[in-house]
Amino acid sequence: MLRRTLVGLCALLFCVPATGAQARSPGWAVVVVDQASRRVLVLQSAEELMAYQGPGRLPVVWGWSADRAADLADLAPARSWTNPDEARSRVRQGRRYLLATASGGLAAVVETATGVTRWAADVGEGANPHSIELLPDGNVAVTASGGGWVRVYAASQGPRATAHAAYRLPGAHGVHWDGRTGLLWALGDDVLIALRVGGTPAVPTLTAVRTTPLPDHGGHDLAPVLAAPGRFWVSTLTHLWRYDPADDRFTAVRLGDPAAVRDVKSIGDEPGTGRLLTVAPDHTGPCDWCTSVITLHRPDGTRTLRGTHLYKARWWGTW
Repeated sequence: MLRRTLVGLCALLFCVPATGAQARSPGWAVVVVDQASRRVLVLQSAEELMAYQGPGRLPVVWGWSADRAADLADLAPARSWTNPDEARSRVRQGRRYLLATASGGLAAVVETATGVTRWAADVGEGANPHSIELLPDGNVAVTASGGGWVRVYAASQGPRATAHAAYRLPGAHGVHWDGRTGLLWALGDDVLIALRVGGTPAVPTLTAVRTTPLPDHGGHDLAPVLAAPGRFWVSTLTHLWRYDPADDRFTAVRLGDPAAVRDVKSIGDEPGTGRLLTVAPDHTGPCDWCTSVITLHRPDGTRTLRGTHLYKARWWGTW
């Protein structure tokens, strides 16, 4: 049912389905943030991406852009949606949501079945929001590297609610809600912190309960290890790490290509297969922080999506 809904929405949301897209192979889809087209694109499974030869149309099954969202016109997406830098899937009460941010200042939660924005805010052009999370009570956590903060917005109170709790975190990049512990984890330049969200949905509070120094500088991506719930993937400027809160220990992640652990913008494992998906800039195009290549590990493989300026790629999951 969800598959038919997404395909039907392609025409409404301007994505271009690949030939034969109805006959998908098993495996999770992949969502990418493309700064060239200013779109979030949900692509077919890793197996089909590896079979994609280009340079024809990308194997897209769903797409979204703030530029085409009429209900975001009041937030000036021509500016606030500049350089989209995050896209992730969350399912709450049977509904799937796209969570997205852009360096221009926009943070948004969009229901994929309708394309309707559940909540959005312009957090400020200089704030440079980099990641976003949907909390169980409907509130939304956002990290901003330029602003140097983690905020929990009272999004449960309305689609443009801007009241928020804030916690200072220099270089704030990643954020993840751990439902097992009821903690909000956030990643900064030099530390990984666990925050307790208190107060009420209308007036939330944030209190640090744990602060762990990173093994090296430049924290960027924070993602759950789906094969080992409770643990996290952490990327820095020069390494990939796996963090176990129970032992308060970082373990270096080794990949087939030693250079592949440097400057990783996003990392995640596919449930069931354990296959890793990463994106890192190749420093060859006009966008120094982007790439047109998605990389898979264990087994290894790469695919070039010509014409794209990718910043992150994630498994389009159901958690």
